[in-house]
Amino acid sequence: MKYLSFIFCLFILNSCSPKKDPMQPTWLVGNWERINTQSPNMTYETWFLNKKNKLIGLGVSLKERDTIFKEELSIITLNDTLYLQVIGVNENPTLFKFIAQTGNSFICENKQNDFPNKINYFLKDNKLNAVVSNKTTKIEFLFKRQKN
Repeated sequence: MKYLSFIFCLFILNSCSPKKDPMQPTWLVGNWERINTQSPNMTYETWFLNKKNKLIGLGVSLKERDTIFKEELSIITLNDTLYLQVIGVNENPTLFKFIAQTGNSFICENKQNDFPNKINYFLKDNKLNAVVSNKTTKIEFLFKRQKN
């Protein structure tokens, strides 16, 4: 009976403990400049932690001084699962569910989105890599950290 009471107490304590948010990929934080692009176009991504400790990003492509592309990015948690939310590309925000994550990478997907339906971010050699793809097309973005 004591053993059963002990197990019951552990179960109760475990169920009452606050849920931890999934690990945010804070290694994204910084100002990034794309280095594998054709001049005069330039692409930038900026990531920061907001006051609620959530990752917010902005992606911008410029042709000379004109903005030709802009997207708002954020890492959000829904039902204990991380998602990359993209605003500004489609009519409504698009969610990409995290399907894999390490200390310096993540892969997320949305099989219903035409392009991309898979996004892979990872750090390699102090550079930020972003690969957006579907079954037939793949675009690779290589960024260096901008010095402040």
